[in-house]
Amino acid sequence: MPDINLETVRFAAPEYLWLLIAPGLLLVGWGYQLAARRRDARRFRQHRRLPVRERFPIFGSLVFWLCLILSSACVTVALSRPSAATALVRTAGVDLVILQDGSASMWTPDVAGNRWQRAMRFLRVLGESLAWKDDRMAMALFAHIAAPQVRLTKDPNTFFFFLDHLAHESPFRLEDDTSWDTNIELGIAWGMRLIEKDQELYGKSPNAKTFVLVTDGQAWSGEVARSLKLARSNDVPVYVVGVGTTIGGFIPEPERKPNDTSPREPPIRASLDRQSLAMIASTGGGEYLELDREGDREISNRIIDSARRRAGSRGLEVANEELYWRFLLAAAALMSAGLLFLQERIELWLQAAGAAVALTLVWMLTR
Repeated sequence: MPDINLETVRFAAPEYLWLLIAPGLLLVGWGYQLAARRRDARRFRQHRRLPVRERFPIFGSLVFWLCLILSSACVTVALSRPSAATALVRTAGVDLVILQDGSASMWTPDVAGNRWQRAMRFLRVLGESLAWKDDRMAMALFAHIAAPQVRLTKDPNTFFFFLDHLAHESPFRLEDDTSWDTNIELGIAWGMRLIEKDQELYGKSPNAKTFVLVTDGQAWSGEVARSLKLARSNDVPVYVVGVGTTIGGFIPEPERKPNDTSPREPPIRASLDRQSLAMIASTGGGEYLELDREGDREISNRIIDSARRRAGSRGLEVANEELYWRFLLAAAALMSAGLLFLQERIELWLQAAGAAVALTLVWMLTR
């Protein structure tokens, strides 16, 4: 909740404040009526003799009139458009660094389309789940080599632009030898380089940093423990999102050159290496999640919420907040409370008329 500094209260339309004279005079009259009611009650007790002690309500129907007077005062203050400086602790955002596996096994069609296309659909949901106010995203692809695609950016258009161009197939072609490897170590190392480059250019950010490793883990290589240790030492947990099935499927054969007469190699079967990926997530201080075992939105929210809980603070943010709606809310609450104490039909009509006036003022202030 914002901390309102009462010393900074200002009125955009102070000319309406003189109208407070009316509820002030009515409040004096109400006090006189209350005193007269208490005086009459004492007289009744003195001059009437009953078998039981007669009780008189302290306020009676005067509660309704008090609520009506205070409600009109609140509406008058709302008309003057009060505002004040507020201080709000601003929480930092999150930096998600996507490490996307682009190796040959991602062409396996054991999920809708193939693993690569399934991963791209998930990344779109992940991007849509991000607030993008203080949050940022980066993306790097890896196979035997790594290729950074998007630096840490707060512009969602940049991220979705690359997704649109990567939606159907990986830039690592099956014909390239470098596609036939899953060097997770290099992918994490390049993720760290993206973070270090951002700090070099813009200074250290209070955003919580998280790696999102999207892979099937098929035939991965590299000293992963070394890169995970580097990530943990920099407080960057690694969340692993598995794509594919444990049953797996065959990797499509690359296109052969017209003059290639060498014998065809037997097809390679690729399956999701769930055990290894869970171990990587545990060692990296994150969590293993798997597409199609849980919903994409649920996985995205879990990763983002976990990262946001680790986010630092950007300090106090001072802003000017309009307060008129608080007084209108108080007026409505007072009118509703006064309704409980209505005893006469004329009072009910007055309540309805007051509600109509309040709604008219709200419409005038918010149009």
